[in-house]
Amino acid sequence: MPNTVNRIINTFIKNGFFAYAVGGCVRDSLLNTVPSDWDICTSALPKDIKRLFQKTVDTGIQHGTVSILLDGGIFEVTTFRCDGDYKDHRWPEHVTFTKSITEDLARRDFTVNAMAYNETEGFIDPFGGAKDLKNKCIKCVGDPDTRFLEDALRMLRAVRFAAQKDFKIEEKTLASIQKNAALVQNLSAERVIAEITKILLSDHLEQIKTLYDVGILRFIMPELCKCFDTPQNIKWHIYDVGTHSLTAAQFLEKKSYLRFSALMHDWGKPGTKGKNPDGSDSFRNHAKLSVALAEDFCNRYKFSNADKSKILRLIKFHDRQILPEKKYIKRAVNDVGDDIFLDLINLKRADCKAQNFALTAPRLETYDEIERLYRQIKEDKESFSLKHLAVNGNDLKALGLEGKQIGKALSFLLYHVIDHPEDNQKEILLKKIK
Repeated sequence: MPNTVNRIINTFIKNGFFAYAVGGCVRDSLLNTVPSDWDICTSALPKDIKRLFQKTVDTGIQHGTVSILLDGGIFEVTTFRCDGDYKDHRWPEHVTFTKSITEDLARRDFTVNAMAYNETEGFIDPFGGAKDLKNKCIKCVGDPDTRFLEDALRMLRAVRFAAQKDFKIEEKTLASIQKNAALVQNLSAERVIAEITKILLSDHLEQIKTLYDVGILRFIMPELCKCFDTPQNIKWHIYDVGTHSLTAAQFLEKKSYLRFSALMHDWGKPGTKGKNPDGSDSFRNHAKLSVALAEDFCNRYKFSNADKSKILRLIKFHDRQILPEKKYIKRAVNDVGDDIFLDLINLKRADCKAQNFALTAPRLETYDEIERLYRQIKEDKESFSLKHLAVNGNDLKALGLEGKQIGKALSFLLYHVIDHPEDNQKEILLKKIK
């Protein structure tokens, strides 16, 4: 443990109280992972905590939590407690302070999070958390139904831990998640999307399929549920739409907007499914519907405007054909946006790898050539957007153009310069407009 954590714990012990490092920091230490923070629990009451330390903040005083400011760090300290009845499947209506570390650990979510430690007494593990940690098992403390009725977010947390740690969810716990899946409707959008994002950015994002299997996904992401229910009878694909989307996301770097774009890029397929003359499936114009569904999802879960913009543009253009020639690449960069053009190429690569790769593999060479030419365009500072034009709106206004005429003229000139870079001179462009 860090020296500061030891000092805090020892201060309590020297003054006649019990105190331990508890929860995630103990779990992560046993996994040889450096904890992101250290939570401390103690038999001392909040008033005692504030008396023993000079600098404190009442973080959650109603639940017995006080933050200690020491040596430039902030450490949350919570009095041992038993929780009363929960309201809205989130917060206990009241808490009762206790002197027992075992009673405090008994109210926690999973056995691997219900362990405590200090250097005086050593390891406190009344519910077998260390054994479950060794067996890579997520198991509720006590009755799973009780734990999930207390806080429905624990069901998402179980799947998230499984994704982040590559653990299995114990059978009784998993069955309880399936039984209580509808409780997630009581959770705020912010809490739900935070857990979904962590799963999506993990090394085992396929655990999102677990949310579908236990029935949670239909309450938080019904659009993806329809994708898992939509097979693709077409030679280019070997997976249903949902599995294809998850597989594509696995091939992308851990940027949330990028993985969400992969997860949502084909959401329009269930609603646009048809038949080709040969009997195979068709999904014409699915990107347009995917954009609409993704926009609704982003609004529902309060994505930032920046992330939403990137996600919607990537989905809109994910199926756009880009020929490996500079003029076509420049046009695509202008339409998609220079900020995410390489993201689009990477999304196309991931999309390709998640299809019938025996047939789609040759596309990767095309994407490599597009990226090479794009980097060359950037290095040579060739024009591909309005800001690169040798003329601007004021120049065209001086010629007598106004309103929409200016925009149309600039667009015309840009496409001309993309095809004829040597003409990007003010005199030449103004002459063309005249």
